[in-house]
Parts: sequence; structure tokens; C-alpha cells
Amino acid sequence: MNENLTIHPDGRTTLRMQRRLPHPPEKIWRAITQPQHLAHWFPATITIDGDRISYGFGPDGHITENNPPHTYAHTWGDDELRWEIHPDGPHASILTLTHTFTDHHGAASFASGWHTCLSALLHHLDQRPTQQPADKQPAEFARLHEDYIAILGLVPATAENGDVRVERQLTRPAEDIWHLLNGDDATPGDPPPAPFTAAGLQPGPVTRTESAKLLEYDTPTGPVRWELTQGTGQGARLIVTHTGDTTTLDAWRIRVEELASALVEL
Repeated sequence: MNENLTIHPDGRTTLRMQRRLPHPPEKIWRAITQPQHLAHWFPATITIDGDRISYGFGPDGHITENNPPHTYAHTWGDDELRWEIHPDGPHASILTLTHTFTDHHGAASFASGWHTCLSALLHHLDQRPTQQPADKQPAEFARLHEDYIAILGLVPATAENGDVRVERQLTRPAEDIWHLLNGDDATPGDPPPAPFTAAGLQPGPVTRTESAKLLEYDTPTGPVRWELTQGTGQGARLIVTHTGDTTTLDAWRIRVEELASALVEL
């Protein structure tokens, strides 16, 4: 396996994944371009009309490069997918997928999804029974997602303009995360539940709370805000900001990683 990320000057991110498959380029080409084969492993129902691709949900795309059996590229809404096939000996090939997108913090979700799809592709090429990506159990996806956080070196915590911001894709719905944090125990005017704090922090009173969405409280150095929003993949996106104190960067990074690990075990 070979996976890496590239961040472009315009802020977009490219995920690159490479696999050696024991099949010739022509066979792989059919599997990645023909709807009857894509149905066995691709995460959407593909319909092709000229250079237009429909995916069964979300925005359509267009074929931007079609050079059989070597290069196939198409869009999916604002995302760009590019497949390259190179022979590797008489009976094998190197398949390289590059996926370019705007949601950098969703990279591990994309990677774990494509990992599952590429495994199903190999099963289809081998003429073995395939497990559809959607059939994978949430716990399996969660563990795979957390593996790719490490593999891709995703860094969720940043300090800028005197503030700390941690943005982290999580593997459970917002309601599950809120429950684990004891969010329903939060009361304006009282200190926040302990799971919403970090080591060394002196929490003040809760100033705002919205169930499974938002919790804010004061500290001596500036306000803290926890926000749960729509994520990429099966879980919610967590954004924690601590305004006015960059010395808490490591504490917040550790706290969010502790939360992510606990969610995998649910």
C-alpha cells in the first residue's frame, strides 16, 4: 500500500493511493470504466452518457480524460478523480488513484472509503465474492479511519492569530459524541462537564449550549467553543476553538485525540 497527501497553493488537497494488482491493464480498465463492473465495487451507481457521469446521488461529473487502457479521469461535483494503470510485468499492473478535494480534514474518511473500494475491486477482478463498501460495519470503518489519520499524518490542531483551533473528523454521529461528553448535563452559568475541558484549563461558566451541536464556556484567558457539524463519511466533524490562548494547543490536541480513540471503542 502507498498513500500520501499533497496540499496545493489554492487550499485543495490531493489523496494518492497506489496498489499492485495481479491483472493486466486491459482487465483493470474494464473494471474501472464499465458500469456493469463498477457496480461490484464503486461506492455509487454509475450511469455514463457521453462524457457525463451520474452517480445516483449528489452532483454529476464529467469525463475529462479517456486514454485506454492507461488513464481515466472524471469529476464528481467539485472533486476530481484520476485513475492511472501501468503494466508491471506480463500479468500485473500498478493502479494509482488520485482524488483531489477541498475538505482537507475529510482525507482519512476518503482514504478509508477508497481502501474498502479497492479491496472490493481486487475481489471482483479475482472473481471472488465481493463485499460492497456500504456493507462494512461501522466499527471496522472507525478503526480504518483512525489508521488513516496516522498514515496520512493529519494534524488537527493549529495556532494562529492568538487562537487555538482543532478540527477533527470523528467516527460517530453527533448524538453519540454529545452523550459521551455528558453534554446533556451542561447548564448555562455552571462549569462545563469535565469531558469538555482539557488538562491545565480553568473552566468558567457555560455561556451557551445546543444539544448535539454546540457548547461554549469562558476561561480566564478566553472563551472555548465546541461545535459538532456535518462531517465527511459516517461521523460528525468536531471543531474546538480556544480564543486568546495558544499555550493550550497541545492540551487540546491530546484531548481531542482521546475523544477520537474513545469513540472507536463504542
